Amino acid sequence: MFENLSDRLNKVFKNLRGHGKLSEANIQESLREVRMALLEADVNFKVVKEFVSSISKRAVGHEVLDSLSPGQQVVKIVHEELIELLGGKAEPLNLTGKPPVIIMMAGLQGSGKTTTSGKLAGMLKKQGRKVYLVPADVYRPAAIEQLKVLGKSIDVPVHPSQAEQDPVTICRNAVMAAKANHYDTLIIDTAGRLHVDEKLMAELTNIKAAVDLAEILFVADAMTGQDAVTVADKFNQDLAITGVVLTKMEGDARGGAALSIKKVTNRPIKFVGTGESLDALEIFHPDRLASRILGMGDILTLIEKAEEVVDKKKADKLVKKINKNAFTLDDFLDQIRQIKKMGSLEQIMSMIPGINKMKQLKNMPKPDDRELVKIEAVIQSMTLKERRKYQMINASRRQRIAKGSGTTVQDVNKVIKSYAEMVKMMKKMKGRKPGGFGGSGKKRRKRPKGLFR
Repeated sequence: MFENLSDRLNKVFKNLRGHGKLSEANIQESLREVRMALLEADVNFKVVKEFVSSISKRAVGHEVLDSLSPGQQVVKIVHEELIELLGGKAEPLNLTGKPPVIIMMAGLQGSGKTTTSGKLAGMLKKQGRKVYLVPADVYRPAAIEQLKVLGKSIDVPVHPSQAEQDPVTICRNAVMAAKANHYDTLIIDTAGRLHVDEKLMAELTNIKAAVDLAEILFVADAMTGQDAVTVADKFNQDLAITGVVLTKMEGDARGGAALSIKKVTNRPIKFVGTGESLDALEIFHPDRLASRILGMGDILTLIEKAEEVVDKKKADKLVKKINKNAFTLDDFLDQIRQIKKMGSLEQIMSMIPGINKMKQLKNMPKPDDRELVKIEAVIQSMTLKERRKYQMINASRRQRIAKGSGTTVQDVNKVIKSYAEMVKMMKKMKGRKPGGFGGSGKKRRKRPKGLFR
């Protein structure tokens, strides 16, 4: 989402670092570029004005002009101010108080409220909470059924709402059912609207008055830019929202909504939706997004994603297999599936620090997730014997595998070659000794006694 903004800002900072000594004129020129980059990214004009003014006050002071590396100091200031603009720190959900804790989802039609309700239910269930989903959208055809399907897929109970019922009555009945069945968290999926509709807004106000809400989360489509910010502000004025969920953050919009919404509403972004799958919901960390925007990567989120998908027992088993030279195409397939669970390849790469600064990657095509699907199809079209001993896959077998997987012989060759290279690399890694370069067979010189102890 922030690719263009990141490129623009990194060019500005590169020019700054090129100056041995900075002057106020250098800094102001660079800040004009920063201002233009933010405005082009569809960030709210008032937000840009305040943001650049705040940087300017700090950047033209002794903190920068008298430092040994003024260019780096400016980057540090922009990073800190960007974190502040995005909210400063991650804001957790308010899950305290007498159960059931009630969360109401609100927003425009098509922003992703129903799917986000399911994603949030799945996330809270993983944290050990007993969640109850409540469909309160009686206007949109199949909205109730959609939430039931989502609930079934994550094994979370859904209140038996009926389209002819009043939404306020549905919510009251759901609270009683939650208490009777000892559910500690209740998520209400409300009706969407094509624009800010006074009648439906009154309905949300009535639900708020009828049940004790711990959270009112405004669900905004990050792809709609400034419109999302304007609507969020209106919802906040009428309902006093407690937080924002930004959906479709994996898209290629300019990102203005994410950079403006906290400042305009004075309400924190609590979650971001990063894909269509039900586990593609992340806690929003302002410092991590600021680092991504400035091309510093997001290694913490990458580690967290890896920890979520990696099975410890499988990982230990895999290490033993590698040590015994028993890594098969089935194991290779398992690794591909784990990578897919972490998100799109483009998302994963964007979290690696400095990846967008590598010149050789600039002109390369974007990573294509369909290649992973091809690899899966090719391996699944092989027999068990072929997966365990790939050397037996001759020309006729390759043709059969290509036909069975809906790919070409060239695709089959690529998969086998990638696997063979991985096996070769694993053998080399296995041969290395800790602290040395291993595998050479040469005797190492003895270290003189008493040194480096």
